[in-house]
Amino acid sequence: MPFQRNDLKFFAGNSNPPLAQKVAEYLGLRLGDCQVSRFSDGEINVRINETVRGHDVFVLQSFSPPVNENIMELLVMVDAFKRASANSIAVVIPYFGYARQDRKAKGRDPITAKLVANIITVAGATRVLTIDLHAEQIQGFFDIPLDNLYSFPVFIEEITRRYSNFKKDITVVSPDVGAVRRASKLAEKLQVPLAILDKRRPADNVAEVVNIIGDVKGKIALMFDDIIDTGGTMIQGAQALKRAGAVRILACATHGVLSGNAVERIQNSEIDEVYITDTVHQTNLPSKFHVVSIANLLGEAIMRIRKNLSVSILFK
Repeated sequence: MPFQRNDLKFFAGNSNPPLAQKVAEYLGLRLGDCQVSRFSDGEINVRINETVRGHDVFVLQSFSPPVNENIMELLVMVDAFKRASANSIAVVIPYFGYARQDRKAKGRDPITAKLVANIITVAGATRVLTIDLHAEQIQGFFDIPLDNLYSFPVFIEEITRRYSNFKKDITVVSPDVGAVRRASKLAEKLQVPLAILDKRRPADNVAEVVNIIGDVKGKIALMFDDIIDTGGTMIQGAQALKRAGAVRILACATHGVLSGNAVERIQNSEIDEVYITDTVHQTNLPSKFHVVSIANLLGEAIMRIRKNLSVSILFK
């Protein structure tokens, strides 16, 4: 009997089918035949309709709302692949939910990002691939290899295409001190100045900008962060930037969670344009929003991981 090749097989949960299909097309593969449904009582039912024995499996699932449902889907899928004797199981998590619960901010707080890392590992995952983790130290929460990709290359391409004649007028703005490193990378690649918003958080999901470090007068202010959730940070930042004399305000974020009435609030704000990636599936967004796909970057990273090639070279 001839030796069976150790093929790459690519599957996806229900969190983001359009992104999964684009990644599969980049890889030149069809999506694996796997049904993820619900029993009548709401329990998750996973049925793998093709062999994975001895194969390298990649499974894509974003931890976007409903977060807990999507996490549980992934865990059940990983367990099914493990019990079906897959050679390896790499989980591709474009948006890693619970990442903002990465430390004890006050007494008796959970560190839920670590808990999620633990259960993914225990379920049977052998590798993790993410994009723009909210806190880079989360990489250390996993006891298996993790590759954390950066989204700035896709934003550089999009902003350069749209604002090629106005590049010298752009200033990248970090919406808070914690995002400086991320925003600094974008500013360095675009070869433009960097400004920082000095922000305070009097309560959860509430932000107040008290100062601007840097000059944005007469500039196109490009705020860059990893997540737009309620939109409060970007909206408050836009108001401060407009008062400081910015002529146009752009908001860029890798993960457009856009919870609650965030879309409506942003649509009625001082922000002129919003750029997000498709790590979180969104539909029927107003014209102010522009979605750039992260699929090719994910696909290239998957191929490089599979071939044991460098992934970091994608960002140099």
